[in-house]
Amino acid sequence: MHKSKLLIALIFGATFSLPAAAKMYKWVDDKGTTHYGESIPPEYANKDRVEMDKGRVTKKIEIMSAEDRLAKKEADARKLEADKVALDQKRHDATLTNTYSNADEVDLARKRNLQQVEAQITNNKSQLKIANDGLLNLQQEAAKITKANKPLPVSLQEELQLSQTQVAKLQKNLDKSLAEKAAVEARFDADKARYIELTGK
Repeated sequence: MHKSKLLIALIFGATFSLPAAAKMYKWVDDKGTTHYGESIPPEYANKDRVEMDKGRVTKKIEIMSAEDRLAKKEADARKLEADKVALDQKRHDATLTNTYSNADEVDLARKRNLQQVEAQITNNKSQLKIANDGLLNLQQEAAKITKANKPLPVSLQEELQLSQTQVAKLQKNLDKSLAEKAAVEARFDADKARYIELTGK
């Protein structure tokens, strides 16, 4: 009888001395009921849950909704862009302070950069004037023929078309050069203002 009781005690003790399942999960179902288990049912895999180890919370897993994920993605993209802008500004500031000793040097650099652009503008204007004069002569010739009730020669029609195309191309080049000049002026104006803001001189 004594041996029987001892055997029962040993079995009982061994059973309760076995380690409990270390990893557990806690989740709440759609009705608000809290559940515990060694694994998450598939239907709750995309819901918030808590991971536990020996009764202690070790990790909280929050599953965001589609709207929250989109909002986070957009916020991350905005932050990434803001960080890039800030880094670019920091590099540009360093370039300004390392390149110039005072604001007058910024003006000199502005003048040097504008010289090439202005030379191009002068050249474009000259070519455009020549092309416009040529087109005007062709148009006047065509007007005389038309006034005389004669058909325009094919060669003259082709010359007119080519001349008009050339004028349009040269005008486009001039517009591009003028825009480039405006961009150079705006860039150096901004650089000068930023340099003064950074250095006070």
